[in-house]
Amino acid sequence: MDAQEFFGLRPADAGDDRHWQLSVRRELSTPGTFLFGGCGLGAGLVALEAVTGRPTVWASAQYLSYATVGHTVDYEVVLATTGRHITQARAVARSDGREVLTINAALGLPQGTLRDTWVRPPDVPPPEDCPPRQLPPQFANTILDSVEVRLALGRRMDQLDGTTGPPDSAVWARVPGHLSPSAATLAIFGDYVYGGTSQPLGRRTMGRSLDNTLRIVRLVPTEWVLCDIRMHAIYDDYAQGTAFLWSDNGVLLGTASQSLSVRFRPDDTSADGGAPGG
Repeated sequence: MDAQEFFGLRPADAGDDRHWQLSVRRELSTPGTFLFGGCGLGAGLVALEAVTGRPTVWASAQYLSYATVGHTVDYEVVLATTGRHITQARAVARSDGREVLTINAALGLPQGTLRDTWVRPPDVPPPEDCPPRQLPPQFANTILDSVEVRLALGRRMDQLDGTTGPPDSAVWARVPGHLSPSAATLAIFGDYVYGGTSQPLGRRTMGRSLDNTLRIVRLVPTEWVLCDIRMHAIYDDYAQGTAFLWSDNGVLLGTASQSLSVRFRPDDTSADGGAPGG
């Protein structure tokens, strides 16, 4: 199963590769029944790569509004400049006439032989030795249920007791049946940065992604992707963080960074000494 099939993305009209459509299914949604931000970005990257014939180097999505389950998202691809190696382009996503998502991207061909990596993955157990994430019933059939996740570093939701902790955490993630990572699937995993805010705060959080920026380093076959999440700061309820995305044998696939509007979950009781299970 490739990314286009996973998202259910399709050309709007035969012979028109600049317009694409996505039906928002529950399997692509948040528990709040709106399109998961990483899926919105990922589907846009599928369209951009199909139109340009070039792989993603960098992409940044600005989230403007919501597209809810049962509605259609229309993507319009615009090629701003096309050079010998790099194409600068954008995809504008609309639902019910509203602009819900804007993606700016650079897509390019290899240019040279300079290759090195200066960061290293954290020392964590392999996926088979990590506990699977336990989801509450209301998360069933959402994107959080479509992607298999295992906690590699950090506290489980039922271990959040209101005490602060380290800002770094990590999870293994995979889309079952999707063994070749793409920019589109990394966009899904990169959106897990928002979950990293619970670790340093020690309480279950919720919020809204304001942006999602993805930078691709190198795509290699891997069953699992390690999302090495490093939260930088939170101030006035706005948080920033980065995820380093690693293959299961330690190749840096890319990085994802986000700005988030964060608040505590209204049903969280960990500040009173009893964190609910998550």
